[in-house]
Amino acid sequence: MGKSSRRIALAAFTFLVGVLIYFAWVIYSAREYTANTLLPAYRATPYPLAVSDLSPRQIEILLKVEDPHFFEHRGVDLSTPGAGITTITQALVKHLYFEKFSPGIAKLKQTVIARFALDPLMAKNDQLRLFINTAYLGPNASGFAQAAELFFGKPFAQLNEDEYVALVAMLIAPTTFDIKRYPERNHERVERIKRVVSGEYVPRGLFDVFYGKLEKDIQRNIPPLSYFESYYQ
Repeated sequence: MGKSSRRIALAAFTFLVGVLIYFAWVIYSAREYTANTLLPAYRATPYPLAVSDLSPRQIEILLKVEDPHFFEHRGVDLSTPGAGITTITQALVKHLYFEKFSPGIAKLKQTVIARFALDPLMAKNDQLRLFINTAYLGPNASGFAQAAELFFGKPFAQLNEDEYVALVAMLIAPTTFDIKRYPERNHERVERIKRVVSGEYVPRGLFDVFYGKLEKDIQRNIPPLSYFESYYQ
């Protein structure tokens, strides 16, 4: 091996070690934050909904759409058809561990924090409770209880199934599928979700999270890497 090759190998090795040290620090810091700040704050917050306030059917619908293997995976799931690239655990990480989230390195940090910090330290039921109470459903709706009042003018417990599914339909892109501003879009997604839940439609791959073609104007306002029209050719 010549001097040039040795320098390249040394530079690559140094870079790799630096990356490993950086992510080790990310995991350590996230675990400290989870144990010392996040969990105490969660336990002290009187959230309006408990997991038991959702019926088994409502939980089934939510997980079928948002995270089919939520109770089986360890914070990350990159294999289940229809799961997309963001689990419920990762969604919580994005909301709770970042002041500003941008694609790229932040996505890698989100993934390792979900896998090695939040999921090991927070029970699944607690994650689910935190999600249903903090999920972003528009600028004035944090969680399903607020969303029920905002969009339907009633407590969460009084929602019928279609109303509940309409809220679930908004989770992936609250502005795009806003119940009040775009009722037709929301209704179409609700009908697609029903087909998935009933088993009539089976997602065709990891990124099949819309269960069918989207109009061009909708495509411009959805999360990146969430729509691949090739599924529906």
